[in-house]
Amino acid sequence: MNITHRWLSILEGCLLVAFGIHILNASQLLISGTAGVGMILLQLTPFSFGQIFFILNIPFYLLAWRGVGAEFALRTFLSVSLLAGLSELFRLYVVLEINLLLSAILGGMLVGFGLVILFRHNASLGGLNILAVYLERQFGIHAGKTTLVADLCVLTSAFMVFELEQIAYSLVAFLILSTVVGRYHRPPDWAKPPETASADVKND
Repeated sequence: MNITHRWLSILEGCLLVAFGIHILNASQLLISGTAGVGMILLQLTPFSFGQIFFILNIPFYLLAWRGVGAEFALRTFLSVSLLAGLSELFRLYVVLEINLLLSAILGGMLVGFGLVILFRHNASLGGLNILAVYLERQFGIHAGKTTLVADLCVLTSAFMVFELEQIAYSLVAFLILSTVVGRYHRPPDWAKPPETASADVKND
């Protein structure tokens, strides 16, 4: 694949995710994964979402390097950095006032489609997704179970800082994100156990 095409696609994916998160943050709603942790910490610290998200991902780069590979770790680092920078730009220059339900639907869709684009180009936004892949490849723990437990922890923690109405609408965003990724995402080689990825290459 042409390297310009790949990085243009990664930029587009990060733009979609950043704008989706900005919409959710504008309504003080939540999304799953590491971004959800960042949204909770946004309510508890003086830092911006972009700053929090970048810092949260630092420990996961080593897992990405050891569990998936150096190229994937580099792309993940650059994608996270790009998302953090775009989030700062949206925060400074894009002011939104949006209905909660519409925010949940649009935010969930944009984040979902952005993640699909990133996954298809061998990149991710790090965090809990990396941990899930690492645990599956190293210890045979299904990535879906790790993701489910992590999302339940994020949702439980949200009760400390979010109102019940906000959590209810956040669940809509969770659902929209999951359905978009479920319908359009084909797991890439980096997200599969090594023997499965090898078999797919032979079949192709």
